[in-house]
Amino acid sequence: MHRLRIVTFNIAHGRGLSPLPGLHGRRRFERNLRKIARLFDELEPDIVALQEIDENSRWSGSFDHLDYLNAFADFPHAVFGVNNRRAGGYQLNYGNAILSRHPIQAWENITFGKRTVGEKGFLFAEIDCGGRLLPIVNLHLHYRSRVHRFRQIEMLMEYLNAKHEHRHPHWAAAPILCGDLNNPSHRLDATASLLHYLSLRGRYTLHPPTGVRTYPALWPQRSLDFIFLPPACRVLHCHVVRCNLSDHRPVMVEFALK
Repeated sequence: MHRLRIVTFNIAHGRGLSPLPGLHGRRRFERNLRKIARLFDELEPDIVALQEIDENSRWSGSFDHLDYLNAFADFPHAVFGVNNRRAGGYQLNYGNAILSRHPIQAWENITFGKRTVGEKGFLFAEIDCGGRLLPIVNLHLHYRSRVHRFRQIEMLMEYLNAKHEHRHPHWAAAPILCGDLNNPSHRLDATASLLHYLSLRGRYTLHPPTGVRTYPALWPQRSLDFIFLPPACRVLHCHVVRCNLSDHRPVMVEFALK
Protein backbone atom coordinates (compact mmCIF):
# COMPACT_ATOMS: atom_id res chain seq x y z
CA MET A 1 0.00 0.00 0.00
CA HIS A 2 1.07 3.58 -0.70
CA ARG A 3 0.95 5.84 2.39
CA LEU A 4 0.12 9.51 1.83
CA ARG A 5 -0.64 12.60 3.90
CA ILE A 6 -2.98 15.34 2.76
CA VAL A 7 -3.65 18.70 4.44
CA THR A 8 -6.47 21.15 3.72
CA PHE A 9 -6.02 24.68 5.05
CA ASN A 10 -7.86 27.97 4.50
CA ILE A 11 -5.01 30.44 5.08
CA ALA A 12 -7.26 33.56 5.10
CA HIS A 13 -5.18 35.56 2.61
CA GLY A 14 -2.11 35.16 4.81
CA ARG A 15 -3.35 37.61 7.43
CA GLY A 16 -3.14 35.27 10.43
CA LEU A 17 -5.69 36.09 13.14
CA SER A 18 -6.10 39.71 12.06
CA PRO A 19 -9.77 40.48 11.23
CA LEU A 20 -8.96 42.26 7.93
CA PRO A 21 -6.08 41.81 5.47
CA GLY A 22 -5.62 45.51 4.64
CA LEU A 23 -4.54 46.45 8.16
CA HIS A 24 -0.93 45.33 7.66
CA GLY A 25 2.04 45.79 5.36
CA ARG A 26 3.74 43.21 3.18
CA ARG A 27 6.26 42.12 5.82
CA ARG A 28 3.47 40.90 8.12
CA PHE A 29 2.11 38.64 5.36
CA GLU A 30 5.57 37.35 4.46
CA ARG A 31 6.26 36.49 8.08
CA ASN A 32 3.00 34.56 8.42
CA LEU A 33 3.56 32.67 5.15
CA ARG A 34 6.99 31.59 6.40
CA LYS A 35 5.36 30.27 9.57
CA ILE A 36 2.88 28.31 7.44
CA ALA A 37 5.80 26.85 5.48
CA ARG A 38 7.42 25.75 8.76
CA LEU A 39 4.15 24.12 9.79
CA PHE A 40 4.22 22.06 6.58
CA ASP A 41 7.80 21.05 7.36
CA GLU A 42 6.56 19.70 10.70
CA LEU A 43 3.49 17.93 9.29
CA GLU A 44 5.35 16.49 6.26
CA PRO A 45 2.32 16.26 3.95
CA ASP A 46 2.52 14.85 0.43
CA ILE A 47 -0.33 17.06 -0.79
CA VAL A 48 -1.58 20.43 0.51
CA ALA A 49 -4.88 22.03 -0.55
CA LEU A 50 -5.02 25.77 0.21
CA GLN A 51 -8.01 28.09 0.10
CA GLU A 52 -8.02 31.91 0.19
CA ILE A 53 -4.50 32.25 -1.14
CA ASP A 54 -3.70 35.50 -2.94
CA GLU A 55 -1.99 35.89 -6.30
CA ASN A 56 -1.60 39.68 -6.34
CA SER A 57 -3.96 41.53 -4.03
CA ARG A 58 -3.44 45.03 -2.73
CA TRP A 59 -4.96 44.21 0.66
CA SER A 60 -2.33 41.49 1.29
CA GLY A 61 0.92 43.07 0.15
CA SER A 62 0.57 42.95 -3.67
CA PHE A 63 2.69 39.84 -4.25
CA ASP A 64 2.17 36.20 -5.23
CA HIS A 65 1.62 34.29 -1.99
CA LEU A 66 1.98 30.85 -3.58
CA ASP A 67 5.41 31.65 -5.02
CA TYR A 68 6.57 33.15 -1.74
CA LEU A 69 5.20 30.32 0.42
CA ASN A 70 6.68 27.63 -1.78
CA ALA A 71 10.09 29.27 -1.74
CA PHE A 72 10.20 28.15 1.91
CA ALA A 73 7.94 25.08 1.85
CA ASP A 74 9.75 23.74 -1.24
CA PHE A 75 7.11 21.53 -2.84
CA PRO A 76 8.35 20.55 -6.32
CA HIS A 77 4.89 20.82 -7.88
CA ALA A 78 2.19 23.49 -7.44
CA VAL A 79 -0.86 24.85 -9.27
CA PHE A 80 -2.91 27.99 -8.63
CA GLY A 81 -6.62 28.39 -9.43
CA VAL A 82 -7.61 32.06 -9.18
CA ASN A 83 -11.40 32.46 -8.84
CA ASN A 84 -11.70 36.10 -7.84
CA ARG A 85 -10.14 38.60 -10.27
CA ARG A 86 -10.48 42.32 -9.80
CA ALA A 87 -8.18 44.70 -11.68
CA GLY A 88 -7.78 48.44 -11.29
CA GLY A 89 -6.68 50.54 -8.37
CA TYR A 90 -7.59 47.93 -5.74
CA GLN A 91 -6.61 44.55 -7.10
CA LEU A 92 -8.18 41.44 -5.57
CA ASN A 93 -6.90 38.18 -7.06
CA TYR A 94 -7.23 35.02 -5.02
CA GLY A 95 -8.48 31.44 -5.03
CA ASN A 96 -7.28 27.89 -4.32
CA ALA A 97 -3.92 26.16 -4.74
CA ILE A 98 -2.48 22.66 -4.56
CA LEU A 99 1.09 21.87 -3.48
CA SER A 100 2.43 18.37 -4.10
CA ARG A 101 5.53 16.24 -3.55
CA HIS A 102 4.40 14.18 -6.54
CA PRO A 103 4.02 15.27 -10.19
CA ILE A 104 0.76 17.00 -11.12
CA GLN A 105 -0.06 15.48 -14.49
CA ALA A 106 -3.14 17.58 -15.30
CA TRP A 107 -5.22 20.27 -13.63
CA GLU A 108 -8.20 22.52 -14.24
CA ASN A 109 -9.76 25.43 -12.35
CA ILE A 110 -13.53 26.01 -12.27
CA THR A 111 -15.00 29.31 -11.03
CA PHE A 112 -18.62 29.25 -9.88
CA GLY A 113 -19.55 32.76 -11.05
CA LYS A 114 -18.28 36.07 -12.39
CA ARG A 115 -18.26 38.38 -9.37
CA THR A 116 -15.21 40.53 -8.72
CA VAL A 117 -15.48 40.26 -4.93
CA GLY A 118 -15.97 37.06 -2.95
CA GLU A 119 -16.06 34.61 -5.88
CA LYS A 120 -15.44 30.92 -5.12
CA GLY A 121 -14.60 27.80 -7.11
CA PHE A 122 -12.75 24.49 -7.13
CA LEU A 123 -9.42 23.23 -8.39
CA PHE A 124 -9.15 19.74 -9.90
CA ALA A 125 -5.81 17.95 -10.27
CA GLU A 126 -4.52 14.50 -11.20
CA ILE A 127 -1.43 13.60 -9.19
CA ASP A 128 0.98 10.81 -10.13
CA CYS A 129 1.70 8.91 -6.91
CA GLY A 130 4.26 6.26 -7.75
CA GLY A 131 2.77 5.58 -11.16
CA ARG A 132 -0.82 5.68 -9.94
CA LEU A 133 -3.02 8.64 -10.89
CA LEU A 134 -4.85 10.15 -7.91
CA PRO A 135 -7.61 12.74 -8.62
CA ILE A 136 -7.97 15.60 -6.10
CA VAL A 137 -10.60 18.34 -5.76
CA ASN A 138 -9.84 21.45 -3.69
CA LEU A 139 -13.14 23.20 -2.99
CA HIS A 140 -14.29 26.50 -1.47
CA LEU A 141 -18.02 27.20 -1.17
CA HIS A 142 -20.06 30.37 -0.62
CA TYR A 143 -19.70 31.65 2.93
CA ARG A 144 -23.19 33.07 3.51
CA SER A 145 -25.89 31.55 1.27
CA ARG A 146 -27.08 27.97 1.68
CA VAL A 147 -28.83 28.23 -1.71
CA HIS A 148 -25.56 29.23 -3.37
CA ARG A 149 -23.73 26.32 -1.72
CA PHE A 150 -26.25 23.80 -3.07
CA ARG A 151 -25.93 25.28 -6.57
CA GLN A 152 -22.17 25.10 -6.33
CA ILE A 153 -22.33 21.46 -5.24
CA GLU A 154 -24.53 20.74 -8.27
CA MET A 155 -21.91 22.32 -10.54
CA LEU A 156 -19.23 20.17 -8.93
CA MET A 157 -21.32 17.01 -9.34
CA GLU A 158 -21.88 17.71 -13.04
CA TYR A 159 -18.17 18.29 -13.52
CA LEU A 160 -17.20 15.07 -11.70
CA ASN A 161 -19.78 13.04 -13.62
CA ALA A 162 -18.21 14.19 -16.89
CA LYS A 163 -14.68 13.54 -15.60
CA HIS A 164 -15.63 10.09 -14.35
CA GLU A 165 -17.08 9.14 -17.71
CA HIS A 166 -13.88 9.97 -19.59
CA ARG A 167 -11.04 9.58 -17.09
CA HIS A 168 -11.89 7.00 -14.43
CA PRO A 169 -10.10 4.03 -16.13
CA HIS A 170 -6.83 5.90 -15.50
CA TRP A 171 -7.49 6.66 -11.83
CA ALA A 172 -6.15 4.68 -8.86
CA ALA A 173 -9.21 5.75 -6.84
CA ALA A 174 -12.32 7.88 -7.04
CA PRO A 175 -11.58 11.58 -6.42
CA ILE A 176 -10.48 12.85 -3.01
CA LEU A 177 -12.38 16.03 -2.13
CA CYS A 178 -11.31 18.58 0.44
CA GLY A 179 -11.63 22.23 1.36
CA ASP A 180 -13.70 24.85 3.14
CA LEU A 181 -17.42 24.09 2.77
CA ASN A 182 -18.59 27.05 4.88
CA ASN A 183 -21.42 25.19 6.60
CA PRO A 184 -23.23 26.96 9.43
CA SER A 185 -22.80 25.33 12.81
CA HIS A 186 -26.39 24.13 13.18
CA ARG A 187 -26.64 21.99 10.02
CA LEU A 188 -24.52 20.03 7.57
CA ASP A 189 -26.24 21.39 4.43
CA ALA A 190 -23.62 21.26 1.63
CA THR A 191 -21.52 18.66 3.43
CA ALA A 192 -24.49 16.30 3.72
CA SER A 193 -25.45 16.90 0.09
CA LEU A 194 -21.93 16.23 -1.14
CA LEU A 195 -21.50 13.14 1.05
CA HIS A 196 -24.79 11.74 -0.27
CA TYR A 197 -23.66 12.26 -3.86
CA LEU A 198 -20.29 10.64 -3.19
CA SER A 199 -21.94 7.67 -1.47
CA LEU A 200 -23.39 6.73 -4.86
CA ARG A 201 -19.81 5.99 -5.95
CA GLY A 202 -18.89 3.97 -2.87
CA ARG A 203 -18.37 4.22 0.86
CA TYR A 204 -16.73 7.62 1.23
CA THR A 205 -15.58 8.68 4.69
CA LEU A 206 -15.65 12.21 6.13
CA HIS A 207 -12.68 13.64 8.07
CA PRO A 208 -12.73 15.04 10.64
CA PRO A 209 -15.98 13.40 11.76
CA THR A 210 -19.14 15.46 12.10
CA GLY A 211 -19.00 17.69 15.18
CA VAL A 212 -15.25 18.27 15.21
CA ARG A 213 -14.88 22.04 14.81
CA THR A 214 -12.27 23.94 12.82
CA TYR A 215 -13.38 27.61 12.91
CA PRO A 216 -12.53 30.08 14.37
CA ALA A 217 -9.04 28.87 15.19
CA LEU A 218 -8.76 30.29 18.72
CA TRP A 219 -12.07 28.88 19.94
CA PRO A 220 -13.66 26.68 17.25
CA GLN A 221 -17.46 26.86 17.03
CA ARG A 222 -18.13 25.57 13.49
CA SER A 223 -17.26 22.57 11.33
CA LEU A 224 -16.15 24.10 8.02
CA ASP A 225 -13.10 22.21 6.78
CA PHE A 226 -13.25 18.60 5.59
CA ILE A 227 -11.51 15.85 3.63
CA PHE A 228 -13.69 13.25 1.84
CA LEU A 229 -11.84 9.99 1.18
CA PRO A 230 -13.02 7.34 -1.33
CA PRO A 231 -13.22 3.60 -0.57
CA ALA A 232 -9.77 2.93 -2.05
CA CYS A 233 -8.20 5.06 0.72
CA ARG A 234 -7.86 3.47 4.16
CA VAL A 235 -7.55 6.10 6.90
CA LEU A 236 -4.60 5.67 9.25
CA HIS A 237 -4.79 8.96 11.15
CA CYS A 238 -6.80 12.20 11.17
CA HIS A 239 -5.70 15.33 13.00
CA VAL A 240 -7.09 18.86 13.34
CA VAL A 241 -3.99 20.99 13.85
CA ARG A 242 -4.05 23.62 16.60
CA CYS A 243 -2.33 26.76 15.34
CA ASN A 244 -2.85 30.53 15.12
CA LEU A 245 -1.73 31.07 11.52
CA SER A 246 -5.25 31.64 10.15
CA ASP A 247 -8.82 31.93 11.39
CA HIS A 248 -9.23 28.27 10.30
CA ARG A 249 -7.48 25.22 11.68
CA PRO A 250 -5.80 22.88 9.17
CA VAL A 251 -7.04 19.31 8.80
CA MET A 252 -4.54 16.52 8.05
CA VAL A 253 -5.33 12.93 7.10
CA GLU A 254 -2.82 10.13 6.61
CA PHE A 255 -4.13 7.26 4.52
CA ALA A 256 -3.07 4.16 2.64
CA LEU A 257 -3.93 3.93 -1.04
CA LYS A 258 -4.98 0.33 -1.61
